[in-house]
Amino acid sequence: MTETSPFAADGGCTCRAVRYRMLSAPLIVHCCHCRWCQRETGSAFVLNALIEADRMQTLQGTPALIDTPSNSGKGQKIARCPACQVALWSTYAGAGDKLRFVRVGTFDAPDRFAPDIHIYTESKQPWVVLPQGARAVPQYYSSKEVWSAASLARRQAIFG
Repeated sequence: MTETSPFAADGGCTCRAVRYRMLSAPLIVHCCHCRWCQRETGSAFVLNALIEADRMQTLQGTPALIDTPSNSGKGQKIARCPACQVALWSTYAGAGDKLRFVRVGTFDAPDRFAPDIHIYTESKQPWVVLPQGARAVPQYYSSKEVWSAASLARRQAIFG
């Protein structure tokens, strides 16, 4: 996919050396409260918009791909701006380069991407209060039970 859709959402790093565009709505938006994400981000949680890599365009610059360990033991690659080092997205070994976990805070309009689900809430910081009615699970979940039919079809298209 290379055309710009009416959905297009632009983002980038702090110094603006790297700019990207997401061409369609994400498959799902996770708010992850696991200790690994807390340590990696230096925050209480991370907000990731999951999107197919071919639905992203790099508009400017080239992110550096940094191999880092992951909780699964399989590792992940974090795409960072080579100048300001801001993390833009990650790819994980299980999905390979086909799926990106885009850091919602790097979008120009991050408030467009409220979390669809809070994951690993068993390790969330006790002072973080989830909104009433928010979908939340203690650990991870089955995509078939949580994702929309449209997102499941898109997932099937990339993984077969």
